[in-house]
Amino acid sequence: MVRLRRLAPAALRAVCSCGWNGPEQRLDWEEIGDQDLQTAGAGAADICMGDWDKHTVEVERSAIPLPETITVLLAQLEVEVGKLAKSSPLAAIRAARRLKGLAAQTAYWPARDARRDADPGQAAAALGLDEPGARAVLARFGRWSPYS
Repeated sequence: MVRLRRLAPAALRAVCSCGWNGPEQRLDWEEIGDQDLQTAGAGAADICMGDWDKHTVEVERSAIPLPETITVLLAQLEVEVGKLAKSSPLAAIRAARRLKGLAAQTAYWPARDARRDADPGQAAAALGLDEPGARAVLARFGRWSPYS
């Protein structure tokens, strides 16, 4: 009897839209056998999550720093909206809509100034993104086509 093996990944790895790729975590299918991938690959997935966490810390460190007052306010806002979500999900959605509007309103002129003053590489590094991602963010906030 010929046993057909299902298509299975050879490895797991964390990846980021900035272009970063974490190291491969090989999967040993001889050892895994017929186990469910979610169960059998949990250890490799945990390692990938650790790699991802380290990467995001590095990106955050390399991005342009925010003033402490802004960082504290954003953290407090995240906590408060999280609490609100538990007691009133619709109020939390309303708060998120207000935040989205505030972001669009307050980032319009800075996005236009950044487009004028920084090249795509500088903008990407400052924002912790790859160049296409930075271009898209600036275009969204500056209200121009990302293709121009």
